[in-house]
Amino acid sequence: MNKIEHIGIAVKSLEVSNELFEKLFGVPSYKQEEVESEGVKTSFFKNGPNKIELLEATNPESPIAKFIEKKGEGIHHIAFDVTDIISEMERLKKEGFVLLNEVPKKGADNKLVAFLHPKTTNGVLIELCQENN
Repeated sequence: MNKIEHIGIAVKSLEVSNELFEKLFGVPSYKQEEVESEGVKTSFFKNGPNKIELLEATNPESPIAKFIEKKGEGIHHIAFDVTDIISEMERLKKEGFVLLNEVPKKGADNKLVAFLHPKTTNGVLIELCQENN
């Protein structure tokens, strides 16, 4: 893993949260997009070299809706940049981590993504991200 790519925060309303984070960072969101396959709308902010991804559910069955129902708004995941997502997934499986998806899928911000089950990572959902060239 190269670096933290972004921190994902589950929110009830992108509109409300975008205003809050614009005030916090002093800059507007640089990108918003919907990822239909995950039932989520996203909004990205940069703060120096760091990125924050806000996630709003687009339907009650989405993982973000379920997360908010169970835990409320807050940090949903930490994403790490990887150079080769396939080999990193294989390495982590051999180390005993449980993957939530067996093959990478298309994520927001032009990334291929895979997730590690939080039961194997001290309760933290970990996302692996590779630039989708």
